[in-house]
Amino acid sequence: MELSKIEKFIDKQKVSFICSIDEENHPNVKAMLKPRKRNGLKEFYFSTNTSSMRVKQYKNNPNASIYFYHKGLLKYVGVMLKGKMEVLTDQETKNLIWKKGDIIFYKKGVTDPDYCVLKFTTENGRYYCDLKTENFDIQ
Repeated sequence: MELSKIEKFIDKQKVSFICSIDEENHPNVKAMLKPRKRNGLKEFYFSTNTSSMRVKQYKNNPNASIYFYHKGLLKYVGVMLKGKMEVLTDQETKNLIWKKGDIIFYKKGVTDPDYCVLKFTTENGRYYCDLKTENFDIQ
């Protein structure tokens, strides 16, 4: 499995799914826009509201997964990455992924206290395509 092939696949997706663990130890899945930034398959950055339920869940339990998929007419491709999610509120990181249009969601701009960054760090993953699955590790 070429990891570069998975990177290219992820870059083409417009939606991603993030999974957190709630206080009853159940998984919670949420659709998100694609990551704002990524470093290979090791690190992914998402923007979200500091006041969100997910932020609370990740602070209580950083275990997480993210998922990307594409369903074509004849072909389904999916990538699940497992790892840890951090909640980052430092200004440098917030500046790193801020986009002009974010002002719609964060009225006070890039310094809005309700704007934060979710940083996902991958430990391993699973790739599915053409009825075949393959596990892989990320160093």
